[in-house]
Amino acid sequence: MDDLDGHLDAAGQAHLVEALRRLDGEARARLEAEIRAIDLDRLRELIRTLVHGDEPAAEPAGLEPPDVVGLARSDADRARDRRAREAGEGLLRAGRVAAVLVAGGQGTRLGFDGPKGAFPFAPVTGRTLYAHHAAKIAAVRARYGCELPWYVMTSPQNDAATRSFFARHDWFGLPERSVRLFVQGTLPAVELGTGRILMEAPDRLALSPDGHGGLFPALRRAGLLDEMRGLGVTTMFTFQVDNPLVRVARPELLGHHTAAGAEMSNVVVRKRHPQERMGVVARRGADTVLVEYSDLPDRLANLRDPDGGLTFWAGSIAVHCIDLALAERVTADGAGLPLHRAVKTVPYVDEAGRTVRPDAPNAVKFESFIFDALPRAARAMSVEAAREDEFSPIKNASGDDSPATARADLNRMYARWLEAAGVAVPRSPTGDPDVDLEIDPRYALDPEELAVKIPAGLTIRGDVVLDA
Repeated sequence: MDDLDGHLDAAGQAHLVEALRRLDGEARARLEAEIRAIDLDRLRELIRTLVHGDEPAAEPAGLEPPDVVGLARSDADRARDRRAREAGEGLLRAGRVAAVLVAGGQGTRLGFDGPKGAFPFAPVTGRTLYAHHAAKIAAVRARYGCELPWYVMTSPQNDAATRSFFARHDWFGLPERSVRLFVQGTLPAVELGTGRILMEAPDRLALSPDGHGGLFPALRRAGLLDEMRGLGVTTMFTFQVDNPLVRVARPELLGHHTAAGAEMSNVVVRKRHPQERMGVVARRGADTVLVEYSDLPDRLANLRDPDGGLTFWAGSIAVHCIDLALAERVTADGAGLPLHRAVKTVPYVDEAGRTVRPDAPNAVKFESFIFDALPRAARAMSVEAAREDEFSPIKNASGDDSPATARADLNRMYARWLEAAGVAVPRSPTGDPDVDLEIDPRYALDPEELAVKIPAGLTIRGDVVLDA
């Protein structure tokens, strides 16, 4: 891109030529470096199709309910899950699994200034999401005597703060060499209608993370796919930072994934109601696909089976097993996964350097989605989880999917564990636990482990923390 002015003009971004001319020194060098990092030919095509192209999205056609390994309801099901668990445990002990955390988000919607993973969600100790996930990693490593390398994908917005947070907390007791932080890519936000790249400051473009589908190219750019291959890893367990109930590297999931010969697997839960804002796993011909809730027509979202249950019930909780071979294939040509359009409200500076804060959506961001890898898998499958045991995300400051709902769900789960071990838990008139409960994953990963560790004669009269 030696003729930068010419390339910008041809790409419809001549305003950036003028922006460069208004700068000198370090400011000009900084802006020029950001511009040169953009694939302008690809961006021009994205603008043509996703910004200027205004054809309405076609209704998803040919959708059928997915094939799902359901919850165990019979002795045969329990034997099936036991075999899967044993197979998954074998994968862990053999060092063939890596844990990959998607953690590029900020805590803005929670009213928290910092990476979402640094949010103190626990009701008694104030433990953060990062610390909670790290404890699960440590517990899995100890139980199976495995390395379980942990890869954490940050974003340019929170990478420095995340690295500092891990360092200040001494990597949560994990060997630093066993935790690898890497940064997802970015793409410029462009003006709705014109397709002009917006500027965050006179010397900076308005750049946004490229979506959770950016996981694959980010791993390749950082050399981490090759590193995993060298470590003997064959399968990645990927999960989101905002779900404290996630069962990290769950052996049953790993076992079902391997037994099916799958390259990508999903964990799904039953949607609470047709309009719940969850992507739905479905089948189109031989392919497993995920349809965003906003793209699922009401007539399909409301469709019922003869027993009254939702036909399209399988809501994705963004937990996957992904074979390394699929990640390598998706990134082999450098293109990665397809990009989608997201219309957002993005502050920007105008040509006079004044900050403009729009009161309505004014920009298009480009994002890729990890589930777009599903149709590219030689085989894909889905495994049902009990929502009360594995899914309670922290997304909003209040209401649904908030810290309050996650804490309540954790309390209920830990109360079930304790009562199964013979410990009485005080209950309120509504039947919910009347105390706050915390069980460090390093103390007990599951109710079976808790049952053999619980102190004899434990009596609960107030808040309880069972710590490692």
